[in-house]
Amino acid sequence: MASVLIGADLCPIGENLPYFERGDAEALFHDLLPLFREADLVVANLECPLIEHESPIRKTGPIFGAPVHCVEALRAAGIGLINLANNHIMDHGEAGLRCTMEVCRRAGIATVGAGLNLHEAARPHVADLGGLKVGFVSVAEREFSIAGPAAPGANPLDVIDLVRRVRTEAHEWDHWIVLYHGAAEFQPVTPQVQRVCRFLVDLGATAVVVQHPHQLGGWEQYRHGYIVYGQGALVMDEPIYRDKPGFHEGFLVRLQLERGKAAVMDCIPFRQSKPPPGARLLDTADASAWYERMEARNRRVADPALVEDEWLRFCQENRHDAISTVLGHGRILRWLNRRGWVERLWPGERRMRGVRNMILCETHREMLQTVFDRWWYPPGGESS
Repeated sequence: MASVLIGADLCPIGENLPYFERGDAEALFHDLLPLFREADLVVANLECPLIEHESPIRKTGPIFGAPVHCVEALRAAGIGLINLANNHIMDHGEAGLRCTMEVCRRAGIATVGAGLNLHEAARPHVADLGGLKVGFVSVAEREFSIAGPAAPGANPLDVIDLVRRVRTEAHEWDHWIVLYHGAAEFQPVTPQVQRVCRFLVDLGATAVVVQHPHQLGGWEQYRHGYIVYGQGALVMDEPIYRDKPGFHEGFLVRLQLERGKAAVMDCIPFRQSKPPPGARLLDTADASAWYERMEARNRRVADPALVEDEWLRFCQENRHDAISTVLGHGRILRWLNRRGWVERLWPGERRMRGVRNMILCETHREMLQTVFDRWWYPPGGESS
């Protein structure tokens, strides 16, 4: 039997940064550390590159990067595998990714989910845990971090490639786990995410763990495996989200694995960066209330109809902001469009039909992706 402990986003920023810089695992992980030490392997997602010099790329959203010596806190905590397939790993371009992989290698920490080309990025990590072979497949949705055939970056979510890889390699693994960096921020489960996750379990995955949403999405036992729809951040003090409901909640996923047997999963709640530094387990009363709340959440997550309803509400609340993004609105037009007036009056119905067709038609969307990847934002982080 082997025990794998999975945490989500680690990002040495905000008030946690000085403790990462000092390598102070005790201050960052507090009473989580005994759980780390009991596990045969501890896994976490590094939500930024570790850098010696800044080399920020052009992108939307925040750019993260942390000093290379922050790796000492990860090493001291006993984290053995770092996931790099996420939307921030290329925030400082190829130099940042190279530096991160080399720093982790020197610290004795394995990495998965990114590489200097697509072939390297897609390579699973296979851990030998006392003779038990556990494969880790790491994927990220397409933002500004994705690898190309000859360009560095994160491994994209490509279901066809994943099926081929599993057919040729998974017979050598006793279990395999997918780390999936995707879904919407603060909306952890979508109908499409659920379909993909369930398909991966149908394909043979022991567990699929969705990271990135910054909010708890619940979990379900689906057929022989488990799906976790967002486990919150592990340690991430992002200033713009400090007052966001749910941002400071998180949980560890613990999987007990045996050869030839179904896995057993349990989830361990904590609170992170409130107050900083680091993460602390919930006390007995808070944990009991948390499990009760999550049981109700899990019942909803297991019902695709309720997932669809929740997704529709989220889309309704954010629909005008989404249209503003597609139309390239700046701050003023985005504010004016908060009730949809700009999108109705400016482009007009005919032009909006054209926008709809380019985005929703599979071949048109493939063309848009090719145009952006090739000419506007090619893999590697430089536009041409």
